[in-house]
Amino acid sequence: MTRPLAGTGALLRFALRRDRVLIPVWVAVNALMVLSMPKTLKSLYGTPAQRADLMHRMAADGSLRAMVGPVFGDSLGALTAWRVGVYAGALAAVTSLLVVVRHTRDEEESGRQELVSSGMVGRRAPLTAALLAAAVANAALCVLVVAGLAGQGGSGALAFGLGVAGVGMAFATTAAIAAQLTESARSARGLTAAVLGAAFVLRAAGDSATDAGWSVLTWLSPLGWLEHVRPYAAERWWVLLLFAAAVALQALLAYALAGRRDVGMSFLPTRPGPAVGRLGTAGALAWRLQRGSVLGWSTGFFLAGVVYGGLTDGAAGLVGDNAKAREIFQRMGGQSGLTDAFLAAMVGLLGLIAALYVVSSVLRLSGEETSGRAEPVLAAAVGRLRWAAGHLLIAFGGSALIMLLAGLGFAVGYGRQVGPVLGACLLQVAAVWVIGGITVLLHGVLPRGAVAAWGVAGAVLLIGWIGPALDAPRAVLDLSPFGHLPKLPGGHLDWTPVGILVAVAALLVAVGLAGVRRRDLTG
Repeated sequence: MTRPLAGTGALLRFALRRDRVLIPVWVAVNALMVLSMPKTLKSLYGTPAQRADLMHRMAADGSLRAMVGPVFGDSLGALTAWRVGVYAGALAAVTSLLVVVRHTRDEEESGRQELVSSGMVGRRAPLTAALLAAAVANAALCVLVVAGLAGQGGSGALAFGLGVAGVGMAFATTAAIAAQLTESARSARGLTAAVLGAAFVLRAAGDSATDAGWSVLTWLSPLGWLEHVRPYAAERWWVLLLFAAAVALQALLAYALAGRRDVGMSFLPTRPGPAVGRLGTAGALAWRLQRGSVLGWSTGFFLAGVVYGGLTDGAAGLVGDNAKAREIFQRMGGQSGLTDAFLAAMVGLLGLIAALYVVSSVLRLSGEETSGRAEPVLAAAVGRLRWAAGHLLIAFGGSALIMLLAGLGFAVGYGRQVGPVLGACLLQVAAVWVIGGITVLLHGVLPRGAVAAWGVAGAVLLIGWIGPALDAPRAVLDLSPFGHLPKLPGGHLDWTPVGILVAVAALLVAVGLAGVRRRDLTG
């Protein structure tokens, strides 16, 4: 009888080999975001008086606490943990859920897990290997954070690194449970992302409720636990036990569920439906498969627009007379007034996140191929280009839709400059489409390496998010398609770079579709 964990080592090595692009890129993005902060914050709040003023402003503004959390100390280390802690934890959670779902439910959905399990592989080896791969990613992130922030204080750096890694592992085990409950990798990722979104909302609601940080809502969220570790502010090491307990309990539940089902089965099967009427076309089928994702992203972007719009006036007050903070916002959002620069920076940030949507949606084509579901569809009177066009319409049209809703959210939250802000959101679509075009190109020409599109999206996120704060050279910023867009509202509208980006995206899509038409299916 095969031992339950037999073959775990081989599966772990295989998982790390497959993720040799995804894990390093996402860990590097997260680590650089954290490690760039001390230098930036020192230039912004270099004197005790400036830091004391910052703490006073944060204590008086609940909306800003909802966005970044409360400040517990005035040292550079404490300000770094405050400024990027929530977002570093969220990025670690996203990396972990992508890794775990890819090596569990994705493998089952494609049929590869059944083939692997026919060998000398234990029943719980695949789940163990996936969790260990996530642990490797989070451990690497922890080491980089601790090493990079050690100059600010070793104890605080260790607390912060362990806290961020703890958030990552908490959501890795959440993803492991979702992979047992759902029938598709898409549903597993969506369910885990929904839990992450709920954790962010609970943390934001708790932090905005009181400046003391003692709200019950904050303690219901792993992101809130990360804040309560309080790196560089009289560290609370016992809070790390909450992460350990959550990881252990969720892992036990995931293993228990894995032992009670067959490979490929789930506890929450997808509701069946007849492929007739409006489901009788390839485009309608693509919409049926991706409508949940579009709805989720649309809701999230609208709410993000409302939140960022509501923060606009408060952000201007937070910056005040700080010339360095004003300079960073202007590098991100253009050389206009501070309010316009903040709006442009937030619109650009949502555009960067929209690139993650278009990558996920385009890669649905790869999932349909590797799972074997594309082959019976193409065996009917459906051509490859028609089949691919249905999914690409959802990907590219959906990216335009979520940016439109983000603009409407800004209109609700800010209530002014509705036309300029809405136009600024829609301009981001040109750069988002370039990232989508690169994904189509990789899928068509190099299908087994299409996952590298996540690395491209991560690199673009890094350049757009961290580059302005580090005052990166123009040549580096121009590597991202977002670096060529007009900075609106407040800047000069030049249609030439927008047209060029759309043309580049169209060319990339055309070459990718030519590859789809000529090559064999990857199933």
